[in-house]
Amino acid sequence: MSPNYKFQGWMGLDKDAAKGKMVWQEYTPKPFEETDIDIQITHCGICGSDLHVLRSGWSASLYPVCVGHEIVGVAVRVGSKAEGGIRVGDRVGVGAQSSSCLKPDCEQCSGGAENYCQNHQTGTYSSKYPDGSKSYGGYADYWRGPSHFVFKIPDALPSDVAAPMLCAGITAFSPLKRLGAGPGKRVGIVGVGGLGHFGILAAKALEVDKLVALSRTSSKKADALEMGATDFIATDEDEDWAAKHANSLDIIICTVDSPKMPLAKYLRLLRVGGTFVQVGAPEDRLPPFNILPLLAKDLKIAGSSVGSPAEIREMLDLFAKKGVHTWNNNVPLKDANKAILDMDAGKARYRFVLVNEKHVSQVERNEARENKL
Repeated sequence: MSPNYKFQGWMGLDKDAAKGKMVWQEYTPKPFEETDIDIQITHCGICGSDLHVLRSGWSASLYPVCVGHEIVGVAVRVGSKAEGGIRVGDRVGVGAQSSSCLKPDCEQCSGGAENYCQNHQTGTYSSKYPDGSKSYGGYADYWRGPSHFVFKIPDALPSDVAAPMLCAGITAFSPLKRLGAGPGKRVGIVGVGGLGHFGILAAKALEVDKLVALSRTSSKKADALEMGATDFIATDEDEDWAAKHANSLDIIICTVDSPKMPLAKYLRLLRVGGTFVQVGAPEDRLPPFNILPLLAKDLKIAGSSVGSPAEIREMLDLFAKKGVHTWNNNVPLKDANKAILDMDAGKARYRFVLVNEKHVSQVERNEARENKL
């Protein structure tokens, strides 16, 4: 049976979409399966990935494309074989991944690392499901996809706060958790932006001993310290910063992706056995570096991509328990074109969240009606 609602959203028709030229129009979602869930979207975070895809920065995008993969809303249709105990009316969310092979003989999917499945992955937008249908994201009224990648949102996390956690939050949290960030560990976060501010918030929630924020200038120092950083390094304002802070960190999470970033100096900050993790995804190449420091100190350079469903649930529960609060600016969904331009201009402090005011009002009316019963 067809739903009594339409799938429509802000569509990028070509590379000019990244210049604030998305168009609101209807589209056809994937065919509904009994393992799927439909979400009436109330909030969607704006991610740097959205801009990369709108302009085909990483590779050719599957235009027309509806971006947005930090989605929170209300489950309005739940298949008979849906996972997670989700029911119609539950507040739920979905992040950057919407599908993987989920086969029992897949080492990654069976081992709780679906985000690294090597057989098949579907991104939440500009990607394809196994049946060949396209995926569409959250700058829209509704979203449809597999329930395995849909998560209940804890009551303690407001929807606008939770939405950016589903991509930016987990991208920072996952490598920290896997590398044992916690008491006794010293962590550095490179870049105080949408990803970086979550790196600071997550490391604080994990109770690391030392938490250093690194940025080119000191313009964000006060914010970083308020978020939980115990120290701040402005790399453009002190020529000797790498020498002064050498051998001081166990883990560095790098959220920036500039080909001009001082990678060799970042590596100097690591202690013996330390790990540098790149989470910012560049369109350009990273700068070259000398391999000898890695040999001399048993250093590791790694990459990390979003997180598994289990890690996302763990993160949401921890953030709810610890009172982690996204530093976000809410923008009406109707102003999405302006918002992506502001995002590209670096105006977010530190995450823009699109609010589907029509659906938020409807949810509030429904909740008020239930409270009276």
